[in-house]
Parts: sequence; C-alpha cells; structure tokens
Amino acid sequence: MILFSVRPFFTFLILTLSLLLFLAFLIPPSSLFSQNQQPSLGEDDIWSVKRVMEWRPCNWWLQGHQTAPPLQTNGYIRVDCYGGLNQMRRDFCDGVGIARLLNATLVLPKFEVATYWNETSGFADVYDVDYFIKNMNGFVKVVKELPPEIASKEPVRVDCSKRKGQFDYVESILPSLLEHKYISITPAMSQRRDRYPLYAKAALCQACYKALRLTRSLEMKASKLLDAIPKPFLSLHLRFEPDMVAYSQCEYPGLSPASLKAIEVAHGQLMAERKPWTGELARIWRQRGKCPLTPNETALILQALSISSTTNIYLAAGDGLMEMEGLTYTYSNIFTKSSLLSGEEFTSMHGNTKAALDYYVSINSDSYIATYFGNMDKMVSAMRAFKGLYKTLFLSRRGFAELTSQGLKGKELMQALWKLHRDDFVMGRGSALSECFCEFKL
Repeated sequence: MILFSVRPFFTFLILTLSLLLFLAFLIPPSSLFSQNQQPSLGEDDIWSVKRVMEWRPCNWWLQGHQTAPPLQTNGYIRVDCYGGLNQMRRDFCDGVGIARLLNATLVLPKFEVATYWNETSGFADVYDVDYFIKNMNGFVKVVKELPPEIASKEPVRVDCSKRKGQFDYVESILPSLLEHKYISITPAMSQRRDRYPLYAKAALCQACYKALRLTRSLEMKASKLLDAIPKPFLSLHLRFEPDMVAYSQCEYPGLSPASLKAIEVAHGQLMAERKPWTGELARIWRQRGKCPLTPNETALILQALSISSTTNIYLAAGDGLMEMEGLTYTYSNIFTKSSLLSGEEFTSMHGNTKAALDYYVSINSDSYIATYFGNMDKMVSAMRAFKGLYKTLFLSRRGFAELTSQGLKGKELMQALWKLHRDDFVMGRGSALSECFCEFKL
C-alpha cells in the first residue's frame, strides 16, 4: 500500500486553481478567439437563418399584358454607355425604358470605355444581339441598322444629366427627338424609374433581366469557368483594388509599402484631386460607410457569419487586389479567373469580357456576398432574385465602421456583426431593384 499526505496535495490543487483564475482575468476576451476560430452564435451559418421577406419579379411585368409600342416611331435613340460593363448595362437598361417612354426605336448602344480599362469590346462582343432583339419584341423596337436617309449621320447629342422622371423626358428630350429624328443619350444616374408608366418600366425590366444574354462564345467560356470551380462555392465580390481605394478618399493605416505605392499611382492616373480625408473628417467619412472593406476586415465579418474556413470561394474581382493575405490566412480555398483559365484564354480577355465572366459565375453560384454595393452587385443580386437564388448578402461597411468605432472587440464584436447582417438577410434588404421586383412575405 502506498501512503501519501493529503494536506500538501490539497495545497497544490488550491494554488493551481488560483493561478488559472488569475490568468483568466488577465487575458482580454478578444484574445480567446484566434483568427481561425468562429464564435458560437447559435446558427450553423448565416444562410440557415429563416427569412421573412424576399423579392420576386412583379407579376405586372412577367404577365406581359402591357401596351404594345405604336407602329409609328418618333425617331431613333442610341444609348452611349461609359464605365465598366455593369455600369454600361445599367445605363443601357435605363435607355431602353426612355426609348419606350418616348415611343422611339432603339439603335444598338455604343460602349465607350476609358483607356484605363484597356477595353475595345463593344455591345455585340459581349451580348447576343439577335437574342436581345427577339426578346424585346412587343416591348420596344430595336434595329441593327438605320434607314438610309439617316444612316450616314451622327446622332445629335442630347444632355440627360438632369432628367429623372417621365415628364422630364417628355418635355425636354422628346422635342429634340422629333426635330432631329436621331439622337444619342446617356441616362442620368439618379433615374426615377418609379415615375415611369408600367409599359416603360416593363421594357426596362425585360431588357435587364430577360433579353440580355452573353454571346455564345463568351457564355461557353463562362460555363467552362463555372464547371471548374469546386462545388458548393461562395462568390465573393471583393473591392480593394488601388483605383477603388484611391477613389474612396479613405485612410488605411498599416498597408504594405507595395499597396501604398499602387494607390499613389492610381491617384496620379485617375483622380489627383481626390486626396484622402484626414483627422476627424476621415473618421466621419468612414462611419458613413464610404470606405471599402479590406480583405482582413472581410475575413473577420465572414467568420462572424459562421462562414466555414473550408468554404470554396470564387473571387469575383478585378485585377490587382491588395492585402490579400488578410483573407487567405483564414480562407485558403480561393479560386480566381487567372487560376482556373489557361494563360492564353485569360491574357486575351479585357475588362468587359472579364467582368462578364464574373457576372455569369456570380448569378449561378451557391451563395453571393458583396463587400460593396456597386453596379455589379445590384445587377447580380437582382438576377439571383429573378432566378430564385436567395443566398445573397451585402456586407455593411457602415455597420462595421460604427461597431469598431465603439471599441467593440472579440466575441462582442463578432456577435454584433452577426446580428447586424442577420437582420439584413432576414428582411432581404438590398437584394433587388424595386422597379422590377416586388416584396413577398414568407
């Protein structure tokens, strides 16, 4: 039999427990969660939350009982589109609605992109023209070629920058159309589509969500890319390119020297006058939600939403993303166009065709998360709603800035981020364009 004294053992046990309690109070709560750990928030992930609201295409549009265009046209309209592919798509869709509003015949649009985008492709290089014309039948007349009497003329440019609603166009643009018979327009960004009559809104919706299809060759390439991505997967639209950060006027302490240099170059190329805000103005600007999320901030929010670190993620993004280590440290299953397409296929593509691939993959992904609320995000979320795909979410830049400015860290921050985005997902906030989609309570 082995004998031992109880008192020394009991004393050792008390000292050990005291030391553990001391360490527990000494270590801050935020350090209890490593970057790879996910807090237990009561749900498997954000997609498991039951929604109470979703957006679906409005019946008045889908039923197709709108007033047919009159046989006699008031003239021809060409929509001149600028910027990236999704901005040009948005402008063109608005132009379709305006053409129907003014009883005009639509000419194929002109795509013009700044040299910065290194872009030469036009509308017919991206979209199936014959498919578009066929599917717009009964909504608005579209022609490939102008009649001989005006084919040799350039359209008269009409300024639409201050035109927003139905009567703005009827009173200010229609007289020019009737006089010159061939005009070009670029719709104002702040359109009041809700003021359009239903037949004009129906033409806009039909163009945006049913009539625009990629060319066969581009769709085949997009389908090949989609097939190459491991399933299931999340499409993540991350915006932290040098030009995006330069345009935002936001301060980002702690960026690498390479990132700072790239941002400086972008400032010189694009917008030397848009210098970053500093001091109190920088804080206010960030709290208004004006600053793109960094890859590290994005990873943190994804963790708060209980998105598993083993999730397959397709990066729907432009070239030159910065500070990617902040995302790939936690989420290593990252796939891009350049990693999945052959070198020749990828290098032969330009801005519009690359953006078209991202759009195609994103509207067909199992889930879609955007770190910004730009033109692509609006188009993708609406098309996903049209297709009945509702695992779509926009990360809140403003919410993140407000929560972190309050000093929240660790588990407290993670839970606050979960609640913020859960409420958005439950209510279907920001998931579709209201002029074509209607709220549907579940």
